[in-house]
Order: sequence, then structure tokens, then C-alpha cells
Amino acid sequence: MSESKVRIETTDFADGFFLVDGAKPAAAFVRPRAKVFMDARQSSPLTQMFVPVDPNEPCRQWRAMASLAAPVEPDKWHCEHDGEGTVGDRKADVYRIVAAPGGGFVGWIDRERRFPVQIKTGDGTMIAIENIRDELQPAQAFEIPSGARKFDPRALIDRIRQSDVWVAPPASE
Repeated sequence: MSESKVRIETTDFADGFFLVDGAKPAAAFVRPRAKVFMDARQSSPLTQMFVPVDPNEPCRQWRAMASLAAPVEPDKWHCEHDGEGTVGDRKADVYRIVAAPGGGFVGWIDRERRFPVQIKTGDGTMIAIENIRDELQPAQAFEIPSGARKFDPRALIDRIRQSDVWVAPPASE
């Protein structure tokens, strides 16, 4: 983590990593070997959960990242303090987020680190940050590598539609 930026590396996406900027808000998936990146709006729910937060008001950042992925329905999205707990040997504030069906989670925030160190998803999956080292990281670890080009999936779909492999859906009567 660096200020408002986070780099998320996971075995589920071994060929790349996510860069999350909670201040903008923005999230990108970067594939360095392919020299491409793309917006990560709905690529992974991790980009909505693991963001730097104000420990006194984390709901604001979580809501902003949820809005980045998809429109947030105000009457279906709620965030509230749900007590205190511990993760490992550290105290944490617990927040419960209720979102559209299946989109909620519980987050344990380390106040000192200003970051959620554990998340329990709506389906019960527990995700914990491990092997945390509080040390300065190089700024370029939180930037899209120079020379990387933006991949736009919509442009690819448009190109396929113009090719001879596209089969248009039948016209409705």
C-alpha cells in the first residue's frame, strides 16, 4: 500500500495484478508481460473491498469503489460499524456492508494501517491479508508500467462484429 494506492496480487490472476487508487477512485488490472492494462470495474470484488480507508469513515471509500464497479442503489447499499475485534494480534474495527444480493461483506479495519486486513464475503469466504511488512515501497510498484497500452474489451467486441466470424442474432418479429 502507498498512500491511497494498493497493489493486489492473487493466485487467481497469476499473470497480472490489480492497482487500486482510492483517491480517484479507479481500479485497473495490469498484465506486465503482455504490456496491457484495462479498467477493473467488475473484474474482481477485491478492488471494491481492499482499498485504503479513513478509519473514522470507511464507508465513503467502500461506497465510491462499489459505484465504480456498478451503479449503487442507495436503498440497497448500507454500511455500519459492527463493533471491534482482532485480526492476528491487532485490534480492528468491524464494519458490515449490505449491498445488492450477494454483494455485501464484513471488513476488519486496522486503524493504524488505515486498511481492511480481513474480509468475510457474503458467501462466507474469509480473505485475510498475511505477511504484512510495514516498510516503504517503490512508487513504481503502484503505477501502470510505462509502455503498457490500454485494452478496451468493447473495442475488441466491435472488431469481432465487423469480422466474418460474427453471427448476428435473429431479428425479432
